[in-house]
Amino acid sequence: MIEKPKTKKRYNILAMIFITVVINYLDRTNISVAAFALRTDLGINTEQMGWVFSAFGVFYAALQIPGGVLADRIKSRVLYSIILVLWSVATLVQGFVNSLAALIGLRASIGVFEAPSYPINNLVVSRWFPEKERASAIAVYTSGQFLGLAFLMPVLTLIQDALGWRGLFIVSGIIGIIWALIWYFFYRDPRDHKSVSDSELDYIEKGGGLVGSKDKEEAPKKKFTWHDFKQAFIYRKLWGIYIGQLCLGAITWFFLTWFPTYLVEFRGLDFVKSGFYASVPYLAAFLGILLSGFTSDFLTKKGFSVEISRKAPIIIGMLMTIFIIGANYTDNIVFIILFLALAGFGMGLASIAWVFVSLIAPKDNLGLVGGAFNFIGGFSVFVPAIIGYLVADGDFSPALVFIAVVSLIGVLSYIFIVGKVERIVPKK
Repeated sequence: MIEKPKTKKRYNILAMIFITVVINYLDRTNISVAAFALRTDLGINTEQMGWVFSAFGVFYAALQIPGGVLADRIKSRVLYSIILVLWSVATLVQGFVNSLAALIGLRASIGVFEAPSYPINNLVVSRWFPEKERASAIAVYTSGQFLGLAFLMPVLTLIQDALGWRGLFIVSGIIGIIWALIWYFFYRDPRDHKSVSDSELDYIEKGGGLVGSKDKEEAPKKKFTWHDFKQAFIYRKLWGIYIGQLCLGAITWFFLTWFPTYLVEFRGLDFVKSGFYASVPYLAAFLGILLSGFTSDFLTKKGFSVEISRKAPIIIGMLMTIFIIGANYTDNIVFIILFLALAGFGMGLASIAWVFVSLIAPKDNLGLVGGAFNFIGGFSVFVPAIIGYLVADGDFSPALVFIAVVSLIGVLSYIFIVGKVERIVPKK
């Protein structure tokens, strides 16, 4: 019988990751709010704007594996603080650009510096939470991206309305720099945390949490080898979740980039009003991810198989994202937002996919597999550029069809490729 924990410091850590994810997505998506005014001021067309949107993602995806390796080998307290400062400075400097090339370069640099962020998030949760609580924990911190967007989208439009698109970037960057300092001074890994109780450490460790060795000298950092790299790509079940993440990324990148432009230019909404309408699918996604995570853990505790408790929310969610195509068949703004909200809710349901990295990846390479997961999934960063060409004539309908088809492929990947969910033990 595992002793009931006398402290609950893991929830404080989860709150910190949640806030970090909100800031992470703030700096990814403020460009979507600024896009309309920015394009007007700098004379950028839709094709060029598509590449501005994709610049972040191309470098973010390309550096996922190196980012995962860094996450495995550098303390999360130190690495997260450094990358937070770097991407926040790049965000701030966007407020001073006057050319397309400078804008693309800065978006790319934000992608570089944010690359280790989600591997770090997954590592922190794997260290601080037992397996039976992990889907809920992942759901909570992942929900930060959607809740942040739901409430920040109207705020960001109001900030831009008051300070202009340049002021929007400057304010965003300052927020990130302040949070980097807070993270450095307050975050610690479980065994380095002075106020966590022995009973909580025992509870986490016996539940499958990777709290680390009691004797640090007995557990030196494992050196990276190319054999480790190979392990991230030779297993079918890993490819199943990689492809699923790639497909989920298609709709995610639509909402992170082109969605406000879709409402303003294609649907003709007032700019400030669009910010409030845009918050609805994000709020739906927030509800979806929380429902998914807590339902998944509830089913696990009730004895349902991992395949049902972990896979079912993701498959149902990705099926729901196909509802986005319904917006092509109505001009009523209420129904348009309804279809987009259903798709957003499905996106949220499917967003606990990171739990598969925690459950499947070899223990010594969680960061590396997390990097590979985000690397393959990161190819969805080309979706904004593809959409830029699909909507060149002003019609967004082909773009929504494209997203629906890719979502269906993701469903098939989880059903037919992932297979039994169990931790991979590499052969010696």
